[in-house]
Amino acid sequence: MERPENYRCHNGQKAALPFAVEEYEARLAGLRDLMELHALDAVVLTSMHNVAYYSGFLYCSFGRPYACVVTPTDCVTVSAGIDAGQPWRRSVGDNITYTDWQRDNFWRTVAGVTGTGKAIGCEADHLTMVQAEKLNVFLKPSRGMDIAPGTMAQRMLKSPAEIALIRQGAQVADVGGYAIRDAVKVGATEIEIAIAGRDAMEREIARRFPESEYRDTWVWFQSGLNTDGAHNPVTNRALQRGDILSLNCFPMISGYYTALERTLFVGEVDPASLKIWEANVAAHEYGMSLLKPGASCAEITAKINTFFAERDLLQYRTFGYGHSFGVLSHYYGREAGLELREDIETVLEPGMVISMEPMLTLTEGQPGAGGYREHDILVITEDGNENITGYPYGPGFNVVG
Repeated sequence: MERPENYRCHNGQKAALPFAVEEYEARLAGLRDLMELHALDAVVLTSMHNVAYYSGFLYCSFGRPYACVVTPTDCVTVSAGIDAGQPWRRSVGDNITYTDWQRDNFWRTVAGVTGTGKAIGCEADHLTMVQAEKLNVFLKPSRGMDIAPGTMAQRMLKSPAEIALIRQGAQVADVGGYAIRDAVKVGATEIEIAIAGRDAMEREIARRFPESEYRDTWVWFQSGLNTDGAHNPVTNRALQRGDILSLNCFPMISGYYTALERTLFVGEVDPASLKIWEANVAAHEYGMSLLKPGASCAEITAKINTFFAERDLLQYRTFGYGHSFGVLSHYYGREAGLELREDIETVLEPGMVISMEPMLTLTEGQPGAGGYREHDILVITEDGNENITGYPYGPGFNVVG
C-alpha cells in the first residue's frame, strides 16, 4: 500500500466556531487586501494566534508544525494526524492532514496549496531559522515578505463580535475574582485558593459557551514575597495575617484571553503598605482617564511616569502600564504594537481594547514590601473608553479573610 504525504480527515460535521462565518470572511478579506497591496500569491500563517484568528482553529503544537494557508480563493488549515478530524471541524475552511512517516510532509503539504515559485507572506517573528529555511527549500518563493506586522495591525482593531466576546471574558474573570476573595483566609494555601478561582471560571465559561472547547484558563494567586513578580507561579505557601496578596484571573474563551488583577491584604494592612497601595490605585485611576482616542501609547506612559516620579515611586515600576487584548495567552500571541510603553508610538483608536495595569514592587526589608497591581480592561470608544471590568479595586473592598 502506498503511503500518502497527506489526506483529508473530514470526520463528523463542522462545529460551532467562536464567531459567525461572516466574521472570518471579513478577517480573510482584510488579509487578502494586504496580499493584493503587496502582490502576494499566498500567505502561510504558522502562529497559534493567527491560525486561530483567520480560521477559528486553535492548535496544540506539542512539537509539531501547523499552518493556515490563505490564497486569493482558499483558506486551508494544515494539521498533524494526531488530531484526526478536530482541526477540520474547528476550521472555517478546508483542512489537510499531513502524515509523519516521512520527514517534512508538513512543508510538502503547504507547498501543494501555495504552489512553488510564488510570492509568499509569512510570519518572521514566529518561524524559527530551521522552519524558515524549509519554507525556502520546499516553496521556492520568488519573493518573501513578513506579513506579521500587517496581521498584528488588523488584530489590534476589534470587531463588535470580538468586543462582545471579550466583554463576556471580563465578566468571567470577575466571577473568578469573587471566588478567590471568598477563599482567602489565614492558613489557606496559594494553590487551593487558585483552584477555587480557576474552577469557578471554567464552570462559568461552560455555562455561557456550551458549544465551546475548554482549555487554558488559569489563576496566578500570589502571597507575601511571591507577589514581587507579575508572572510568578503559584506555590503551596499558607497565608498569614497581614500578608499582601495578588489576585490574577485569566479566563480563556476560544483563544481569547481576558484578565483581572487585584491587590489584597489578609485581615489588615499596615500604614506603609496602605500608602503604596493607595498611590498605585491613584495611578491606576489616572491612567484609565488617559485612555482616549488620539492619545499615543508613549504619551500616556510619559504622563503616568511623571505621576509616579512626583511621588518618588517611579523607581519601583517594573514593566509597561498595559497591553492589547484578543487572541493571546501567556505562550502565544502578543500585539506588541499596542503596549503602554515609552517606545510605542501607536495612537489609540475606537475599537481597540487595552488594559491599565500599573505595578509597583518594593523588595523585602523595605516598608510596604511587596508587589501592588491593579488591572482593568477598557474598550476605546469614539469619545473615551468603557471599563468592562467589574470587580472593585482598592483597600475598601480588598482587605479580606
